[in-house]
Amino acid sequence: MNLKLGILLPTRGLVMGSDEPPSIEPLLAMAESAEQAGLDSVWVGDSLTAKPRLEPLTTLSAIAMRTRRVRLGTAVMLPALRHPVSLAQMAATVDTVSGGRLILGAGVGGAFNDAQQREWLNVGVKPSRRASRFEEVLEITNRLTSGESVTFEGKHFTLDDVSVRPRTLQPDGVPFLVACHWRAGRERQFQRAAKLGAGFMSISDYPDEYARVVDRVRGYTAEYGGDPEAPEATYYMTVNLREDEASAGKEADTFLRQYYGANIWGDRWGPFGNPQRVAERISQYSEAGAQTVIVRFASFEQERQLDTFLSEIVPVLAQDI
Repeated sequence: MNLKLGILLPTRGLVMGSDEPPSIEPLLAMAESAEQAGLDSVWVGDSLTAKPRLEPLTTLSAIAMRTRRVRLGTAVMLPALRHPVSLAQMAATVDTVSGGRLILGAGVGGAFNDAQQREWLNVGVKPSRRASRFEEVLEITNRLTSGESVTFEGKHFTLDDVSVRPRTLQPDGVPFLVACHWRAGRERQFQRAAKLGAGFMSISDYPDEYARVVDRVRGYTAEYGGDPEAPEATYYMTVNLREDEASAGKEADTFLRQYYGANIWGDRWGPFGNPQRVAERISQYSEAGAQTVIVRFASFEQERQLDTFLSEIVPVLAQDI
């Protein structure tokens, strides 16, 4: 099977609707099940205060101890919430613990509501400066994790002959997949992915829009002197797997409203319902250029959804792709 499949683990779902300390065991069990079923990767999300959840890199270290093969990723991390020297040390440590399996999906992040605005301000970052800060964090972190001693002077950070240990087991440093969305309509995001990323990731695009994202990033990669086939093309989709589409849609809507405070993208999520429809949509993203598809379950029954995914979707894709 040419297409690589991954799942998002519910680090947000574990804390939604409860103030009690969560048990991480269901999440670890899902990671083990994904690996045993032959999936390529497991992923965790990121937020500090706007959408509370388990801290991503700490969680991936725990998952690394219960798995041996799957890649461990963030979908997506908000690097601009962090200082690049601290992030580099954390990322290099996780890569060492996992035997070189870390990959960081990374996005600029939103500032569209009060909770998101406060999230940036809580760590002393002006929301209006998060994009340029993001670019500096990625450049510095990648250089540090590759073992380089870094001197840097930018708008946000100044470093004088700084290095961190351990360096990553991956020779080119921690790989970043930079978030790009056709619907965002900003050319800078495609340029940023081509310059700073080992690949790119979209969340909210329809298959035809995603194909344009693939073309844009690969085009800029070639323009900047790189191999246009080198960037890893990734798509992150949100599904609910039930035969009854009405109940699938209802649960997904309730879940997403609790997750975000609103159902922010409407029918750009999904599909919700019959597993065959979900398998067909995954195939559409593969045909549009996705090499990896990450699936998130918009459900309060995460383990049941994973079981359905592994038993009813993965075998279909293995035959058809």
